[in-house]
Amino acid sequence: MGEKWVLMKTAQTPTNIAVIKYWGKRDETLILPVNDSISVTLDPAHLCTTTTVAVSPAFQQDRMWLNGKEISLSGGRYQNCLREIRKRAREVEDKERGIKIEKKDWEKLHLHIASYNNFPTAAGLASSAAGFACLVFALAKLMNVSEDESQLSAIARQGSGSACRSLFGGFVKWIMGKEDDGSDSLAVQLVDEKHWEDLFIIIAVVSSRQKETSSTSGMRESVETSSLLQHRAKEVVPKRTIQMEEAIQNRDFASFAKLACADSNQFHAVCLDTLPPIFYMNDTSHRIISYAEKWNRSEGTPQVAYTFDAGPNAVLIARDRKAAAQLIQRLLFYFPPKSDTDLDSYLLGDKTILKDAGLEGLKDVEALSPPPENGSAQKYPGDVSYFICTRPGKGPILLSNDKLTLLDPETGLPK
Repeated sequence: MGEKWVLMKTAQTPTNIAVIKYWGKRDETLILPVNDSISVTLDPAHLCTTTTVAVSPAFQQDRMWLNGKEISLSGGRYQNCLREIRKRAREVEDKERGIKIEKKDWEKLHLHIASYNNFPTAAGLASSAAGFACLVFALAKLMNVSEDESQLSAIARQGSGSACRSLFGGFVKWIMGKEDDGSDSLAVQLVDEKHWEDLFIIIAVVSSRQKETSSTSGMRESVETSSLLQHRAKEVVPKRTIQMEEAIQNRDFASFAKLACADSNQFHAVCLDTLPPIFYMNDTSHRIISYAEKWNRSEGTPQVAYTFDAGPNAVLIARDRKAAAQLIQRLLFYFPPKSDTDLDSYLLGDKTILKDAGLEGLKDVEALSPPPENGSAQKYPGDVSYFICTRPGKGPILLSNDKLTLLDPETGLPK
């Protein structure tokens, strides 16, 4: 076996947003949740992690680079994922290049990992979910692992709980499981991304700063101090999960919106019920909720659902394209870009919605009239950093284009 070769795989994995929230663990080490959760996977064209994994006999140790900076792999969560996936590695042969790795060789060989998020890390947009899912998926491909996506999700879960839901597209359920060893705590796909193609998703990035209370410590404090969390996990979520699954199967937007908004609000109520209380939302988040509620009420049937993870960013799910166009008009009326920002850098992702909304440039945004359902015409320029327009998307994929790899094929170091 020549010492010079480098074997690589590159994968791309989407992020996901929970519509029935995961908040609270029953086992900190294995990352086992106190309740089931349901999420929608976002289109990886707009929000994803790309990860290249490489193996070579020339590597001296396991190393990882995130968004260009080298980070330590010594943390328990990385170690758990690496250990579990190495355990399942099988023989790999590249006949063309004369490379053969026996099952037992994987224990001695070192890995290089490079990962890149095309959106802010640790700002409440589930970057760790996409990151760990991508790491596990790419390593499974590199090591010729035979486990399916659900079984891989139980490994990704040990890196970041919600990562298990990023191994599928469409709508995904993380089953909490009952076993102490976590073997039955895994993700399953409810429906794929084509099942409910009408949905359109707009994310208001209120702040891309790292949050003050990390999800990990916030959850721990909620489990220890919030009686509302206990009630939520035992009484509320089991019923709500069944209703949400039905709403998704039936593409029943009115029920879907009611459940998603209620669950988001209850999750933030649990945060307030925690000692000391945790505040993830801010004034802008609260304004967006208020505008959505008023609009839904004035239409008589919900046009938009909102959901907030552990941060101030709003994820707004519009019932169809027409509602999405009306939503973007409302959002840009209340939260126009600052005068030095152009519309192209203020609205990212699927920009075709601007055309539907009749918005070609900033002049059209300035000409928007106040939404009829709201008495106030006050605007808040600068309160939203930018918007991302997207839709439900597909699960992880392998990238075959060598231009997209993050590591140099000769050295195994970042390009």
